[in-house]
Amino acid sequence: MTTYLTIKSILMAAAIIGAFGVFFARTKRLVLLMKRVQGRSAAAPDRLGVRIKVLFTDVLGQSNVRRKALPGIAHTLIFFGFLAVQPHSVELMLRGVFPAVHVSGFIPGLYGGYLFIADILAFLVLLGLAYGLYRRLVARPAYLTNGLDARLIIAFIAVIIVTFHLLNALLLLPAIGGTGFDYDRFFTVSKALGEVLGLQNLSPAAGRVVYEAAYWAHILTILGFLVYIPGSKHLHMLAAAPNVFLKPLARPKPMIPTDLEAEGALSYGLGKVSDLSWKSVLDLYACTECGRCEEQCPAALTGKPLSPQRVVHDAKVDLLQQSDAVLKRSFEAVQPLVRDGSPISGDVVWSCTTCRACEDICPVNIQHLDILLEIRKHQVLMEASFPPEMQDTFISLENQSNPWGFGSDTRGDWAKGLDVPRLCDRPEAELLFYVGCAGSFDDRGKQISQAMVRVLKKAGVDFAILGEEERCNGDMARRAGNEYLAQTMIRENANVLNQYRPRKILAGCPHCYNTLKHEYPQFGARFDVLHASELLLQLFREGRLEVKTGIREPVAVHDSCYLGRWNGLYDAPRAILQILGGGSAPREMRRSRDKGLCCGAGGGRMFMEEKIGKRINAERIDDLLASGAGITAAACPFCITMLRDGLADCGSQVVVQDIVELVDRATS
Repeated sequence: MTTYLTIKSILMAAAIIGAFGVFFARTKRLVLLMKRVQGRSAAAPDRLGVRIKVLFTDVLGQSNVRRKALPGIAHTLIFFGFLAVQPHSVELMLRGVFPAVHVSGFIPGLYGGYLFIADILAFLVLLGLAYGLYRRLVARPAYLTNGLDARLIIAFIAVIIVTFHLLNALLLLPAIGGTGFDYDRFFTVSKALGEVLGLQNLSPAAGRVVYEAAYWAHILTILGFLVYIPGSKHLHMLAAAPNVFLKPLARPKPMIPTDLEAEGALSYGLGKVSDLSWKSVLDLYACTECGRCEEQCPAALTGKPLSPQRVVHDAKVDLLQQSDAVLKRSFEAVQPLVRDGSPISGDVVWSCTTCRACEDICPVNIQHLDILLEIRKHQVLMEASFPPEMQDTFISLENQSNPWGFGSDTRGDWAKGLDVPRLCDRPEAELLFYVGCAGSFDDRGKQISQAMVRVLKKAGVDFAILGEEERCNGDMARRAGNEYLAQTMIRENANVLNQYRPRKILAGCPHCYNTLKHEYPQFGARFDVLHASELLLQLFREGRLEVKTGIREPVAVHDSCYLGRWNGLYDAPRAILQILGGGSAPREMRRSRDKGLCCGAGGGRMFMEEKIGKRINAERIDDLLASGAGITAAACPFCITMLRDGLADCGSQVVVQDIVELVDRATS
């Protein structure tokens, strides 16, 4: 026995040193990859106190994971149970090298309490794994990865937990656990397992053989798992916590700005994996491949080739495959990310509506759009590769500063006969109404702008518009990858705004609102920007607006992505509709608020043909019709156009109106 223990100590020491050596070498390589890439990151580790709190709520508290109830509970059981097993497993590992080591001898009461809890939590891991197997083998949701990697990880964890209980049950035998520590008091589940298996009837010699077999299976599986982690989807065990720690603390986020005048710049955007930022690489590492982003993605839901999960996975695979060139900084040898045979194709990149459903639902706070929008930027600026219909849109934006190509000198014509002052005539106006392209040129959008004017006048608001001085805010061009054109328009607008320095800016379009509020500060134009729903609710609460003719028809509310998921404005539209309905809350669609479905127009998709799969607006119309409402209220001119067209395609008589129009009607 002494000879065996000596050999065991040597072999165990060699296995531990070898496994940890491989683990640290592979992990070091991954860290070096993060350092070698050359892209610009928007991550800023500020407000450390808040970020530490986030670690407790989101990582230890598993708050994001549990947003999906049953899978979240299963993952939480696996997470805590697996962590609980490790201290005892480390003790057993050390005991294999140094047989005289017994932590229980130093702190018997405390260690016994730990063993009691760990023994129960370990069993709960098996319940979580059973649910995981059920989802993969029975439920089989399309978005959930179910390859060899996922099954191997389940097998690894199952072996670790089963052998953990088996070892604990064998420690109850006097010939094995006879160290003076009363294991019998603390092992509840393991004791029951031992009784079921009849381990108490084993002879001392047989018990020792079974114990050593279980011991080696347990320890070698842990060490094998340790080696496996850096190259598997369970790399998120290492990367998820720092990624959550570095997540954007505010919901709103601007696009990553590109210095187009940077000296020596040879490329813009994300063309190769070497152009990733270190934070985007961390995003790739952190992905759990849970598929929640794909489940929420409007493109994936309607048969488009885009899956946010697959983009992250494919980019990670590409990075690892080309890691030698990246580590050597041989960037000229790195292959383009979008190339013949690459799973990240043009159709994948241009299917995105930038709705942010993927980022909002991600349990580890991956910023998918930092990757997708930077790829678009490179494709447009460096490859001149974009959907052909966008050529006319870009030309119209460049020549007339609106995507339809109407003369820019007619931007204020919608207001004729309404006695709307220009800011050049009333620079002291309390409010600048920034109308936007849709509100200025689209026939339906002009009706909304006119309704806004009537409402502002009823409330006695002192306002003005820019008229011909207004330019497109740049959102369309920027999210369609044309950063050069976008910055040109943004700077023109910023110069005009900085000239007048309006006290407040009102935007009826969420895209205008988001860009003016969160992206113009990047270009030296920082102003107090309100969306129409915020201002109207304020006017009602101040008593400056009064409902005269309430809305009696049932109204369903559609959440604009750039109002909701981009800016968190869900409550104001609903509060207004409740006021208009005499206290009755609006109807919620099946997918609403942060789970609301995009209309399909964002990210420049308003001006692109939708040729693959089901039309996204048709998918949203299914939700609208299922609500049974006669009116659908939206707060975005693009959403209204998409919903109106979808209803027309199916012959429905449901009416789509902007909240501003409903307020105008109810206060007349």
